[in-house]
Order: sequence, then C-alpha cells, then structure tokens
Amino acid sequence: MSVTDMKSLIIGVGNVYRNDDGVGILIVRKLKNRVSDYSHVKEQSGEGTSLMDAWSGYGRVCIVDAVSSGSPAGIIHRMDVSSESIPANFFSCSTHSFGVAEAIELARTLGQLPSQLQLYGIEGGDFQPGEFLSAEVERVVESVVDEIVQYVSSS
Repeated sequence: MSVTDMKSLIIGVGNVYRNDDGVGILIVRKLKNRVSDYSHVKEQSGEGTSLMDAWSGYGRVCIVDAVSSGSPAGIIHRMDVSSESIPANFFSCSTHSFGVAEAIELARTLGQLPSQLQLYGIEGGDFQPGEFLSAEVERVVESVVDEIVQYVSSS
C-alpha cells in the first residue's frame, strides 16, 4: 500500500491576490501543521489538469475553494462530489476555462475520480484584486478548518 493510499489529500484552490478567491489557499495553510500525521496538503491555482494530477493515487481527497453561486458571502457549501455533480453556476468567477468543476466531471467520465471527494466551497463576495478576505468569509475560516480536520481524521 502506498503512502497516498493511506493518507488523505487536502487541496486548497485559489488566488491569494484576488481577495476572497484566496480562501482555499489560506485554509490549507492553516491546516498544514494540524493534519500532517494523516494528510498531505497542496496548494493549486485551480487549473483542471493540475488538479487531476494532484489527486492521482489518493482515495480520499478534500478540495477547498471559493465559489460564486449567488448565495450570500460566507455561506459554506459542502458536497460529496464523488457521488453528485457540481452545480453549473458554482464557479462563475473562475478565471479557468478548465477548472475544478470540469476536472471533476472529466475524471468521473474517465473513471479517475477519487473514491471519496469532498468539496468545501466557501461563497465569496469580493474577487477583485487585493490580498484580504471579506469579513463574511473571514468569519467562517476557522469553522471550515475544524470541519476538515474532523473529516480527514475520521476513518
């Protein structure tokens, strides 16, 4: 059994120079020291093929990213995307034409989806250039960190 079979992978997706879009990266940076015994942590820009390469070989993966679905900023969307599709409007502010949603659906079609794939989508409100989270997004960061620790540490 390889290390990737035994450990979970947490992928933080985003751009820390687009305000709320950086929440996934900031969350995995907070997680790094808390989950190192049982999880690997990676930062990704959200480009689809890089995501597929990153999760290759892992059975349990958690993706954390900012979303823009029209819900109020700070809302946390939790989805088991190993068994359900991502809504079409979830990543309406993405700068990638082949991003998170497309990578997941292609991997599903090709039979390359991890057996457990959890998405934590934090609804963003400000995707303009800048390096700060909005107050609504900042308020939920610690609760998402705690939820992910619980998710990846459970058997």
